Amino acid sequence: MSLKYVTLVLRADNNGEGGLVAMLALASSSVRDKPRLRSVLLVVGIFGTCLFYGDGVITPAISVLSAVEGLEVVSPSFKKAVIPLTLVILLCLFWVQKRGTGGIGKFFGPITMVWFAAIAVLGLYHIVGHPEILWAISPHYAVMFIWDQPFTAFIILGAVVLCVTGGEALYADMGHFGKKPIRLAWFAIVMPCLTLNYFGQGALLLSDPGAVDNPFFNMAPDWALIPLVVLATAATVIASQALITGAFSVTKQVIQLGFLPRLQILHTSARDTGQIYMPLVNWGACLSSLCWRW
Repeated sequence: MSLKYVTLVLRADNNGEGGLVAMLALASSSVRDKPRLRSVLLVVGIFGTCLFYGDGVITPAISVLSAVEGLEVVSPSFKKAVIPLTLVILLCLFWVQKRGTGGIGKFFGPITMVWFAAIAVLGLYHIVGHPEILWAISPHYAVMFIWDQPFTAFIILGAVVLCVTGGEALYADMGHFGKKPIRLAWFAIVMPCLTLNYFGQGALLLSDPGAVDNPFFNMAPDWALIPLVVLATAATVIASQALITGAFSVTKQVIQLGFLPRLQILHTSARDTGQIYMPLVNWGACLSSLCWRW
């Protein structure tokens, strides 16, 4: 993730825009004299773009739902409220998109900082209790696991690949934020805090294997469960925001390549031309996210 997307792939921008379609445009322009190769690249690029749209529909629903399900850890009586609350949150998320990335970011930025600080502290607390978990940084444990449990490792790999979809959203949002802020935020805040939290979850499982049902929320003391659920829900909304704005950017690029008819594009910033809002894409994704389970 850090090497491929944040370090290398962010260099491949098309007039400041990122995403698979931007890379497709760059690759196509370099093989204009090879029509067969160019056709293959176009098919692969459009297929990958379709997968990104699918991820943009499913991820907001799954992410918000998984966060709200933390209420069940607080009390089983909240189970009936999980689905309705998730639908309301998703509807509000898509409704505020018209305000633009800059306007939303004024609220999301501080929340994100609190979120990463909280998960880092939770992780560090459990790491101190079981510092031997830090040995997990050695790749030989992963190799041994794959060798001993190949089928299980293959299933787990499906979950690991979700990291790639997050990386694609990061790349697609380059036109909204720029490569320098993305790199700075990733290496200074996001990656260190996530690493501490994941190691912390492993340390928790070393001391309490029964916490495997929901290791993240089980990391927190009882008094912090409800605040953590609220914070986790806000964080998943922000993560979903990245995929939605990425869908706007990708759609704009596909239109420019001539693969989609012209759609209404509203610019939400007088300074950054990459910050856009597309009503049809937004509400189409909203409807799909609300109905994906059915």
